[in-house]
Amino acid sequence: MSFNDNVQLDPSQVQDRRGMGTGVKVGGGIGGGLVLLVALLLGINPNLLGGLTDGGGGGGQAQGTAPACSTGADADARLDCRITGTVNSLNAFWPGYLQQYNVQYPRPEAVIFTGGTNTGCGAATSEVGPFYCPTDTTAYFDPGFFQELVDRFGSSGGPLAQEYVVAHEFGHHIQNVLGDLGRAQQDPQGPESGSVRTELQADCYAGLWAKYASTTANPDTGQPYLEPLTQQDLSDALSAAASVGDDRIQKAATGRVSPEGWTHGSSEERQRWFSRGYESGDINQCDTFSAATL
Repeated sequence: MSFNDNVQLDPSQVQDRRGMGTGVKVGGGIGGGLVLLVALLLGINPNLLGGLTDGGGGGGQAQGTAPACSTGADADARLDCRITGTVNSLNAFWPGYLQQYNVQYPRPEAVIFTGGTNTGCGAATSEVGPFYCPTDTTAYFDPGFFQELVDRFGSSGGPLAQEYVVAHEFGHHIQNVLGDLGRAQQDPQGPESGSVRTELQADCYAGLWAKYASTTANPDTGQPYLEPLTQQDLSDALSAAASVGDDRIQKAATGRVSPEGWTHGSSEERQRWFSRGYESGDINQCDTFSAATL
C-alpha cells in the first residue's frame, strides 16, 4: 500500500532514538535472543510487563523526531518514514472510528530505536521485536526487524507487510483503551488462550485500519495518506501475518509444532483474523474473546 506522494507527514508523532544507546539487555546471547524473538514477535514482552506492578523502569532518554520524513514520497522511499506515515494514518483513523462508540482515543507515542532503549515497562533490546508498552502507552519499532521478517521468517517485504506490523502494535493500544489488553496475561499460552485471543484481535484491528486506510485523510489538508489497496498489498499483509504464526515459527525453530506453547496463534488464524477485520470493517467482528473457534 503506497502513500500518496504529496501527502504531508507529521514526524513529531514518532520519536527517533536511533544511536542513543541501550538499556539492560533482556536475555543473553544468540540463544536467549532467538527465544525472545520467537516468543514475542508482534506482541507484548512479559519481561517488560513487570513494569506494570513495580512502577516501571527507564525513561528520561534523549529523543528526537524522525528526520527528513515530510511527504508520502519519503514514506514510499524510506522505511523509517513509512513507519512515521503509518503512525500518522493510524492516529488519524482511530479517533473518528472509536467516536462512533463514544470512546475517546488517547494518542499513543511511537518510538524508532536500534539496539536497545528504555521504556516505561523497563529496558528492552531489539531482540524482543516490535512491542507495545501499556505503562507508557508507546509502541516501539526497530527498523532492522522488518528485514528479519523477510530473511528469517519468509514474509513478503512489501509495504503493507510492514504497515501491518505497525498497525498490529497500535491494535494493542486500542485493546488497552478498551480494557482488554490485560486478558492476555490471565491465560498466557495455549491454542485458545487469552494471549492468543489478544494477538488475533490485534491482527483484526490491523485489518480494520487497512479497510479504511485509503480514505483516512491528513486532518489538516484532507488528502488521504494512502493509495487504494491492491491485491498485491493484501497478499503482502497476509504473508506477514502468516510468517509470524506460532506453528510456522515453532516448525522452523524446532522441527515440530506444539500448540500448548502458542501465544500468538497459527499462521492460518492470523491471516483469518486480519482478513475478518479488513472484510467487515466492523470492530464488533473482532471479538476474539467470545469466539467459539479461532
